Amino acid sequence: MTPPAARGTGRGAGSAAGGANLTGWRHVTPAPLILLQGPEEFLAARALQILRDTLRGQSPDLEVTRLDASSYVAGQLTLLTSPSLFAEPKLLEVSAVASMTEDFLTDALAYVAAPEPDVVVVLQHSGGTRGKKLLDAIKSTGAPVVECQPLKKDADKGDFVATEFRQAGRRIEPAALRALVAAVGSSLAELAAACGQLLSDVEGTVTEDMVSRYYGGRVEATAFRVADAAIAGNGAVALSSLRHALATGVDPVPLVAALAMKVRTIAKVHSARGNAASIARDLGLQAWQVEQARRDAGAWSPEGLVRAIQVLAEADAQVKGEARDPVYAVERAVTVIATATRR
Repeated sequence: MTPPAARGTGRGAGSAAGGANLTGWRHVTPAPLILLQGPEEFLAARALQILRDTLRGQSPDLEVTRLDASSYVAGQLTLLTSPSLFAEPKLLEVSAVASMTEDFLTDALAYVAAPEPDVVVVLQHSGGTRGKKLLDAIKSTGAPVVECQPLKKDADKGDFVATEFRQAGRRIEPAALRALVAAVGSSLAELAAACGQLLSDVEGTVTEDMVSRYYGGRVEATAFRVADAAIAGNGAVALSSLRHALATGVDPVPLVAALAMKVRTIAKVHSARGNAASIARDLGLQAWQVEQARRDAGAWSPEGLVRAIQVLAEADAQVKGEARDPVYAVERAVTVIATATRR
């Protein structure tokens, strides 16, 4: 088995410094050398699984070996990558490259200069400056480089969820997608598991009600239900949801944060001109978020938005210690916002 030539494929692929190919983790293909770079363990694990599945599809007798670079002793790399008697294909997964031994650095630099054609060596480096000489050497060969960086923006997490459903041939409503990210978006691994659970348990299009049924008890999801009702001018539902949330132990701080996020997005979009895609790109949002904010903005005047921002600033300070009764502070903010629309 000779692995296909390294190449960047799909969105996110391109040339990196030194000639390396930046390759999206979903699009990684076998090559003699592959670098997984970044601290997001989940993405690295997904990329490795894709490689294993691809290689096993090509050669069921694939030999998979794991090597810890932090406890490496001289000569192991040569031993593990040497051709076997029957020339079985090999996959060598090297972890902890960011804390490699000096022996590993020496042997790896020599190996990168002349890799075995029938072996796929994947090196996982979680970040930092340790081993920069080796990383530069790998990149200079044109090897695929998979960036495994945490997804910090809700827009990026939304893209992740949308792609998970699209690749499964399923659909998730925009409101359901947003609710899912709000509920379990703090951990990418947990978000992926939630997608898998919904894909397995739910038939047809996944709706916001379905997400609420599974994950509605999460603090973030509860907070966004309160915020959505208040922004829509539905004071009765907003206050009812708020009191239920507080009664079940939800802290006022995330409730105010959810309200502030919604109002800030509406304020950003309120006077923006252009199509949703261009506005989303400028503001670091998704197009559906811009479209939703535009729909919400139709019920708001500039004066109403200013009032909402002011009351949220006051509520934020109060729930963080400036008031004796943070519950009253968040109730007042919800009431003011729910009555500040044009409706």
